[in-house]
Amino acid sequence: MAIELLSPAGNYDKLAAAFSYGADAAYMGMTEFSLRRNAGNFSAEEIEKVRELKEKTGKRIYCTMNILFHQRDMERIQTMADEIRSWPFDAFIISDIGLVPFLRKNFPERELHLSTQASCLNSESVKMYRDMGFSRVILGREASIDDIKRIRDAVPEMELEAFVHGAMCMAYSGRCLLSAHLAGRSGNQGDCSHTCRWNYKLHYAIEEEERPGIYYPISEEDGYTTILSSKDLCMIDHVKELEEAGLSSLKIEGRMKSIYYVAVVTRAYRKALDDAEDKDRYKRDLFDVSHREYTTGFFFSSGPVDGETDVSRPTSYGYERNYLFLGIVGKEKEKGVYEIDIRNQITPEGLEFIGPDVPLLTAADITLLDENMEETGKLDHGHTGYIKTASPLREGYIIRKLSASPIVQ
Repeated sequence: MAIELLSPAGNYDKLAAAFSYGADAAYMGMTEFSLRRNAGNFSAEEIEKVRELKEKTGKRIYCTMNILFHQRDMERIQTMADEIRSWPFDAFIISDIGLVPFLRKNFPERELHLSTQASCLNSESVKMYRDMGFSRVILGREASIDDIKRIRDAVPEMELEAFVHGAMCMAYSGRCLLSAHLAGRSGNQGDCSHTCRWNYKLHYAIEEEERPGIYYPISEEDGYTTILSSKDLCMIDHVKELEEAGLSSLKIEGRMKSIYYVAVVTRAYRKALDDAEDKDRYKRDLFDVSHREYTTGFFFSSGPVDGETDVSRPTSYGYERNYLFLGIVGKEKEKGVYEIDIRNQITPEGLEFIGPDVPLLTAADITLLDENMEETGKLDHGHTGYIKTASPLREGYIIRKLSASPIVQ
């Protein structure tokens, strides 16, 4: 079976973009029980739209219910079987084993996938989860390629999934209490404030008493440092090695990222997996989309327990992006005139368009039209607008503009 490309879907528009730009499957959250509570997620009103998209594309959808359940959460979900049953989920991604009896009783036909939050890193644990009824394990981010091979050899009947792109935590698979401590928002309850990305001022040198002369690597700029912020994961150059190691699914992080992020990252990994002739053209977008310094994480190391790793070093840079995401091309209203889903102010100069199989399209003959179909110099978010051009645009193409200088956040 071909390896699966699994993309994030923080809301319906991101789900549609993920499928359009090459994902085989997408993972989404129910607002109450997802570790990305602020991603937008999906409401009951969107069920029919999601179902229609799934039937149209034939692709798979996984539901993330990966918070650590408190007693109140467990009591609440017991009342929601009918609501959950109405969604077209193929599998549930969970970390709390207490959910297993509820899910197996009410949804015996749907798969159970173990969340990376469970930090599963060895074959004996995989066997245990298999015996509980899980069909797939999303390995902890600390698993190396050698670990994956050995687990695959020991438990060949189990599907293995791993994150290959996106944000990482300075904690085992995100099991961090820093946000709860500093912001009163628990990352393990879906409300992480990304405290590790904050800027911190240093008052003392970081040197452990028993290890004089060995310092934690810190770079300070403008009086602050991102001491706790890890680099971002990027395995775009190693997808074949991951496939050969025995993974069934490559997972992209980012349910809280933009539609543009979901589209270009999904597209780049799709081209890499397909070994497309022009895959390097699509790969370039990974360095222009919002990201921190890239790393291969623990895949080529022995892990955080017994060895220095690239990811163990914090990054001194903030998020960088070189493009502004402006909107999405809608239906063709008349010949050469397209509706626009406006996300940021659009002016006609310097516009670029990208599509699932179009790395870059520019047009010099662009005219912007307002809601009355009259020519205008700009279109603003929240308003209706159109683009008129002889260039071959299609519904779903993304509109962007190169920033005058890299934007660091």
